[in-house]
Amino acid sequence: MQYRTLGKTGYQISTISFGAWAIGGTWGETRDEDSMHALHRALDLGVNFIDTADVYGDGHSERLIARLRRERSDSFYVATKAGRRLNPHTAAGYNRENLRSFIERSLRNLEAETVDLLQLHCPPSEVYERDEVYGILDDFVREGLLRAYGVSVETVDEALTAIEHSNVASVQIIFNAFRMKPAEQFFAAAREREVGIIARVPLASGLLTGKLTGKTTFEQDDHRNFNRNGEAFDRGETFSGVDYETGLAAVQRLRPWSRMAPPSRSSPSAGS
Repeated sequence: MQYRTLGKTGYQISTISFGAWAIGGTWGETRDEDSMHALHRALDLGVNFIDTADVYGDGHSERLIARLRRERSDSFYVATKAGRRLNPHTAAGYNRENLRSFIERSLRNLEAETVDLLQLHCPPSEVYERDEVYGILDDFVREGLLRAYGVSVETVDEALTAIEHSNVASVQIIFNAFRMKPAEQFFAAAREREVGIIARVPLASGLLTGKLTGKTTFEQDDHRNFNRNGEAFDRGETFSGVDYETGLAAVQRLRPWSRMAPPSRSSPSAGS
């Protein structure tokens, strides 16, 4: 396993990490024992960074990670997210009272005293421009609720706005073979400001595994069934915003390139 420094956090994290959305829910049927097996296997392989959110299974993902801490002595970092519990999901909801409530709930779920990395969870675009929101997060760092904070974004423009604030330690952004714009327009700016980058949906919700076909069906509670075109939450997350049939055709065109890649050892799936 390779490790790199995650931006301003100073954390040395594994370049392959564990995306814990699927173990929380909305990816079809899951069994907790299978989820725990995957988490344990990830640690066995050297993974030391897990990305989750308070809305993944309404906290179920966070609680499974807490169970992992009880069952293993290995040291690992956990990033969680806050904001998507708001209903309605508005910029005004990103205030001190709500953010504190979300963070304290995550700490209870994680059975932790401090969040290693708190990420704003794809808030409305105007939130990235509000100095007072970053000021609140700075206060929470001083208070000990957070060790560091970053943002999870939908667009490159949001990412560029966020990193203008000096204490933003990391940006989570959709990046895969379908979505290369971050490499072209964001990565250099992030490097200049020592901001870490976390790839969101690196496998385009499974499309880039090459295992899906035109005959593949998804369960009713799987976001690849009910959010294919952004009906339930942010357009662009499921299948990275690529039309399913177009994505399948693109995967076929990419297959020759995948055969040219060097073989890799078995590694945990990010589930995305």
